[in-house]
Amino acid sequence: MVWIYGGGFTIGEASRDIYAPDYFMERDVVLVTLNYRVGALGFLSLNDPELNVPGNAGLKDQLLALRWVQENIANFNGDPNNITLFGESAGAASIHFLMLAPKAQGVFHKAILQSGTAISCWAEQEPANRAYWLAVELGYRGENIDKEVLNFLRKVSGSKIIKVRNELRQPHEKEERIYFPFTPVVEPYESEDGLLVKPFIKLLATAWGNEIPIVIGSTADEGLLHYPETVNCPNLVSELDDCVAVLPKALKTEYDVEKLKECALKIKRAHFGDTQPHYNQTLTQYIELLSYRHMLSDIYRIILARAAYASNMPTYLYRFAFDSPHFNHFRILKCGKSVRGACHGDDISYFFYNINAEKLPVDSHEYLTIQRMIGMWTAFAATGNPNCKEIETVQWLPVDEKEAENAMPKCLNIGQEVEFISTPFDKLKIWSSLYNSNNIF
Repeated sequence: MVWIYGGGFTIGEASRDIYAPDYFMERDVVLVTLNYRVGALGFLSLNDPELNVPGNAGLKDQLLALRWVQENIANFNGDPNNITLFGESAGAASIHFLMLAPKAQGVFHKAILQSGTAISCWAEQEPANRAYWLAVELGYRGENIDKEVLNFLRKVSGSKIIKVRNELRQPHEKEERIYFPFTPVVEPYESEDGLLVKPFIKLLATAWGNEIPIVIGSTADEGLLHYPETVNCPNLVSELDDCVAVLPKALKTEYDVEKLKECALKIKRAHFGDTQPHYNQTLTQYIELLSYRHMLSDIYRIILARAAYASNMPTYLYRFAFDSPHFNHFRILKCGKSVRGACHGDDISYFFYNINAEKLPVDSHEYLTIQRMIGMWTAFAATGNPNCKEIETVQWLPVDEKEAENAMPKCLNIGQEVEFISTPFDKLKIWSSLYNSNNIF
């Protein structure tokens, strides 16, 4: 099993402080964690083919590491013909990008996507001018010419480049909830090391990843990730007005102004009814809206794509809803101890021991949840089926195509108890209705 960490393609490392392997080491599995370049060092893209900086260096790091694993894992008693990738957030999106990249075909055999896809609205940004903005922030005063920009950046220390990462978002990007300046891109030209040179949405139908089984899902309250910024800037809610700003980016390149307003009105009514968005009255609804925008709607689109293009391979859907008062570390870090729910990233604590974790009583719900999560993930890695003795009272079935089309796919709901239920995310159909047949999947 190979873990790819998240961090918005901006931060992250495969350290024992965050991703200690203790829970997996009780099982018959070889665990690999890898590092890859992030931020501008991993995802800078330039249009000039003579410079050979097309982008996606971080993804190419991952692919290189996976080839090494395939060639060498037998020396660690691993099976090179049974490699499962699993990752969270940008790590999950990375895995999905590799599932779309022909050059990655065959280097892994199963995938687990935890809270992230290649078509998530935060996972791809237009590379135009980002290298120039970075250089200007670091003191460059020349023209926006790729070669000159690159020559300048090569003279700047890596530590300085990393320090300015939070200063690069333009005002309109903040308004449109664009969070990460450097992400995977459609590479602007073909090259010897090229990985992704076509629009990602156009690759779903023919992707080699349609030939492998996957587990895919999210936490129950993904939008809590944005709770701190919303509390610190209440106007984010009040200034929504017509909700055009929070529409998925894919729609803004397809529709005219009137069509966008129509879509925005659908979203506004779905989440706020007839109430004008306001911090004091509608914070919960706003957090829910962000859950759909940033995660749930795109996961659903991938489920539909898998139903259409990968119907011979199982797709297992889950919802992580375990709400611990003291062990959902990411929620506590982001929101404090008074807020409850399963935040984006909370599931990680149930796979990896970390510096915030404490030893758990074996009769605690937290310990039981760890055993369940590790049991399901390792069972899937071994056999392609996540059912295991830890959830033997429940049968977790793959997504049914007809149920998916009706926006009511069944999922494994992982709370204090484990249940196989129709997804409680009841606004999937509304969000999917925003897309036309060309851009939904």
